[in-house]
Amino acid sequence: MNRNSLSAAIALTLFVAAGAASAQDTQATQDATTQPQRANVASTSNTTNDNATRRAAQQMSAVQVKANSLALGGGLMSVQDAAKAVSTVSRDAIVKAAPGATFVQAIDSIPGVVSSTDDYTGLNDGNATVRGFPMDEIGVTVNGAPINDSGSYKIYSSEYGDTENMGDITVQQGYPDNDTPISGAAGGSIAWVTVDPSHKAGLDFSQTLGQNSYHRTFMRLNTGDLGPVRSWLSYSNNETNLWRGVGKSKVTKVDGKSVWTIDDKNSISFSLQYNREVKTNYESLTKAQAQTQYKQSYLGTYTPGSTSSNFYALHQNPFRNYLASADGEFTLSDNLRLSVVPYFQFGTGGSGSGSTFTENPLANNNYYKSVNVDLDGDGKISGTKLVNSFSYSNTYRPGIIAKLNQDLTDNNSLEYGVWYERPRQSQGQDFVPVDAKTGIPVDTWANTVLLRYPDGSVQKAYQQYTTTTNEKAFITDNWTPNDQWTFSGSLAYVWSKRDGYVAEFPNSIGSISTTGKVTTTNAQYDASPNATFHKFTPTAGVKYQLDAENQFYFGIGKTFRAPVNGAILSNALYGNGTAKASPLPNKPETSTTADLGWRFYGERFSANVDAYASNLNNKQISGYDQVTGLTVYTQLPSVHMRGLNAEGSYKITDNWSTYANYSYTRARMQDDLNSLGDGIYNTKGKTLLNVPKNSGYVGVDFNEGPFWASLNAKYQGPIWGDWSNTERAGGYTTVNLSTGWKFGDFADWFRSPYVKINLFNVGDRKALTYASNVTAFLATNPTKEKDANGTTLFASAPYYSVLQERTFMVTFGASFF
Repeated sequence: MNRNSLSAAIALTLFVAAGAASAQDTQATQDATTQPQRANVASTSNTTNDNATRRAAQQMSAVQVKANSLALGGGLMSVQDAAKAVSTVSRDAIVKAAPGATFVQAIDSIPGVVSSTDDYTGLNDGNATVRGFPMDEIGVTVNGAPINDSGSYKIYSSEYGDTENMGDITVQQGYPDNDTPISGAAGGSIAWVTVDPSHKAGLDFSQTLGQNSYHRTFMRLNTGDLGPVRSWLSYSNNETNLWRGVGKSKVTKVDGKSVWTIDDKNSISFSLQYNREVKTNYESLTKAQAQTQYKQSYLGTYTPGSTSSNFYALHQNPFRNYLASADGEFTLSDNLRLSVVPYFQFGTGGSGSGSTFTENPLANNNYYKSVNVDLDGDGKISGTKLVNSFSYSNTYRPGIIAKLNQDLTDNNSLEYGVWYERPRQSQGQDFVPVDAKTGIPVDTWANTVLLRYPDGSVQKAYQQYTTTTNEKAFITDNWTPNDQWTFSGSLAYVWSKRDGYVAEFPNSIGSISTTGKVTTTNAQYDASPNATFHKFTPTAGVKYQLDAENQFYFGIGKTFRAPVNGAILSNALYGNGTAKASPLPNKPETSTTADLGWRFYGERFSANVDAYASNLNNKQISGYDQVTGLTVYTQLPSVHMRGLNAEGSYKITDNWSTYANYSYTRARMQDDLNSLGDGIYNTKGKTLLNVPKNSGYVGVDFNEGPFWASLNAKYQGPIWGDWSNTERAGGYTTVNLSTGWKFGDFADWFRSPYVKINLFNVGDRKALTYASNVTAFLATNPTKEKDANGTTLFASAPYYSVLQERTFMVTFGASFF
């Protein structure tokens, strides 16, 4: 490729990044191809070898050829060579799962991961922990672009991807590579990629039907090769009724990918993920509620005049999300390669609940939650009336990561680069009238029909803006002095700044009673805080390749997670509810993890055993400000995680294969938990909530001609529902079955038809899967126990997600033209 053309291609990739920054201010089958010697973020989620030395790259190429004959558990286990804990679920396993499953559901078979979902259809976000770290402490990327919420680090997995488009999914337990563009990965990372476009044009189609009126339509148009460019564009529509309670969920996705192969050394890929969803949330249940009526949720009927917020239509979750990214891979010389990944994400929407307003003919000024309006149309302006409270979030997120990979010699390589992003997020809570007869909010998206003050401003419970600037510089050195030893060392400097504004009861001058008494209660108070956090995050590793089958490794790394934006904002108002408040200090989370492991890859049997230790410092927790009533944030000084992850696969015959893993996890708090206003809880030596000590997975795969079947069982041990370890949810095992038949081509234009059946929770088990209210520090306090300061400890019953009953779905699919 001539230099002018290469310069133009690089400029095009950078132009995509510039466009994103300006926006901030204003397959049924995949072609089999030879694996590249070095990975990139658009081709595979496992990029731990993207800076391999030439010697290591040659070794890996030989291993990949051999891997085709290895026993790797039907895609649940993959060949790894990093000097750290890494696991990858391949496309072979993903295509057998439920068509609408999220990536959180897909990683449940990975050692150290415990995941759950409220709904097997994939129309609910689900929960997961990785070695005891919850999802908001795990960084997640799609095609190299970060997708954790830029403010809270939470993950909303239903917004991203159809299984037909997923290539592979990789989990780095413990700590991510330093070139990963994520700032909230205290406990590791998850990455997944979309499949590359096919070289052959056609249309892939599938239709899924299941219980609870579940139906899903998926279509993907493949352009095939159009000169040097090939692309696909997909559409899916997913709808279901809730399996417990009343309500529906609908998720529509449009995804796309294009690959421009400039030549055999230079390429650019472009990716798009769009999601529009309107979901009815499931109500989390206490242990007592689940024992009384397992399938209950929010009420399905509304009584006119009721002010109860326990009505399903108030708990809607509408959201739209766009994510566009590119990956430019350029060879500048025989020894130097450039990778540029610009991205831009936009998300808007929110989640509803219930609240009340007072109709008051005296409310002729900006009095909070009082209106001189007949809200329910009864001809009177009096009384307390139900409204919909809508918590919204709007995010604009541009960013770019650029790095160079340089071969110094055949045995030594360097990777160095930078990451920069500047997301802007606005959040708040508006109020929407409800239909007086049905109780349904009159504006589901809370775009136009909002309750306002007499001066025309919107009534809000709070309003906040955050601009976050994340910057990282990193360098990694790999050295392979011979065919046995590999040494790696990396250092990154992470700098994160949050600038914000927060107002409680914006534009309010206070409250007014029905008798006309005016107070300054609920009058606006605000602050404009900012904070900067920065840390070095070193990593080091060594791997010894004993022979063609055995490798041993040791790795150690440090991670960093800046406080969530809510901590910067709410903590600025701590103390007295005025602009002169005494702010609470914020500290970043840091974690140091060490891995010691052995891997064995044989002709029929393969295994991996990893022992690890993690020390997490300054774990961020929610506290309570008694003066303002706000949720504020403080830190638990230290948590120690210790554990063992083991997995193995065995190829019994050419038709039968098995896979199993076991995880032992010990996650103990080293200090008591100071929640501020609610008291100091006795948590020293206690186990983190939602962390089972034991978990395991067993799967059996069978393939015979056109028929295939996969049977698996997952065990999750008991978990604690509160931080003080006074309420425990029992362990459980779920058994799932997937099976299908691949028919021969019916015609040249009707190819690869198939049928797939997915059956979940075969034994129809009932279980509490995840404690969802993280402020449950103590489940009960019947004796009015006090802390060391004499404060009566506040008790709150844990709320849980529950395991869905036995359910099935059937999928029919084919490729056309």
